[in-house]
Order: sequence, then structure tokens, then C-alpha cells
Amino acid sequence: MSILLLGGSPAVPASSSRLLLHIGERLAERGHRYRRLHVRDLPAQALLHADCADPAIVQALAAVAQADVVIIATPVYKASYTGVLKAFLDLLPQDGLAGKVVLPLATGGSQSHLLALDYALRPVLQALAARHVLTSIYATSQQLQWQDELGLTLAPEIAARVDDGIEEVDAALSALAARRSAHAPAALPPARSLRDAPYTPAVA
Repeated sequence: MSILLLGGSPAVPASSSRLLLHIGERLAERGHRYRRLHVRDLPAQALLHADCADPAIVQALAAVAQADVVIIATPVYKASYTGVLKAFLDLLPQDGLAGKVVLPLATGGSQSHLLALDYALRPVLQALAARHVLTSIYATSQQLQWQDELGLTLAPEIAARVDDGIEEVDAALSALAARRSAHAPAALPPARSLRDAPYTPAVA
């Protein structure tokens, strides 16, 4: 089971990226593996010109294809997700999230952007054939406090939503593992040799 942390912020550092990594680390504590992909690290020319032959773009698309769970984080700008994230999602094939569980995260300056995830990002994720889009998590900058010594501190209401999101991802991964195990081909019995069962000719 693999998790991809997909960061859609064009800025460094970013509250959305910190929240994304926080959730990734919490899932790692439960034994799940994750890898990170920040869209801002991809070549700008290749991204904007949809150059799917560019090696970095090829690797990024492969990372999405190989993931069982994709956790997407974005700041909200003008009531929508970022342009760099849109440019990357536009590179995915029509069924680019088929069979995958997706957890959308967003951060913004105020609660007025709370519905941006459901009205702007969620329909795109569903159009990409995501198997299940989990309950979105939205936090304002006031609800995410960063200190170099202590790291990220979540407001109690956000901490509760993050806990719920982690439980949903964990349950989805467990269900996926069980489904794959149930459909795995049965193990063949070990081969036996004449040493194990010597040939005994029939007596006439």
C-alpha cells in the first residue's frame, strides 16, 4: 500500500505543505509508506506546455499511477485551488485517479473559502474517476501555528478533523489490502519429487 502526498502550493514554506507532511508523518507512524511530490518542483515550461515527454513529468505521473491513496493539499486563491495544481491535474489521463482513495486538504485566510474544496476541487477529482474522495479538511492560517522548535500545532477543531481523516485513510488502506488478498491467486502446493514419494511399481 502506498500513499502519495501531492502538494499544490507554489510557495515555500506553505501552511498547506506543512499540514500535508503532518498527515503523512501521522500515517507513517501507523506503518504506511508515503512519498512526496510538490508540483512547484516540476519544470515550469514542461508543466505549462503539457510536455508529457519531459522526464520529470513522466516520473510525476508515474508516482500518481502507482499510489493507492493520494492526499492533495492546496492553498485557496480566489475561491479555487492553485493554478500550478490545475496544470498538473490537467496532465492526468481521464481516469488518472481510477481505483484510488483521495483526501483533499486546503488552507486559506478565512472561513469564507471553506467550500472551495467541495465546489472547485472535488468535482475535478471525481471526474478523474477517483474511487472514493474522503471528507475534505480545510484550515485557516490561524488554525495552523508553526514554530521552528515545536513544528506544527493544530487548533483543536482541526486536530479532530485530521484525526478523522487519518482514520478514514487507514481504514481505506486496510480494506484495499483485504480486497487484494482475497483476490490473490491461491498458492500452489510445493512440488514433490521421487525422493518424497518413491515410485512403487504395481504388482501384477
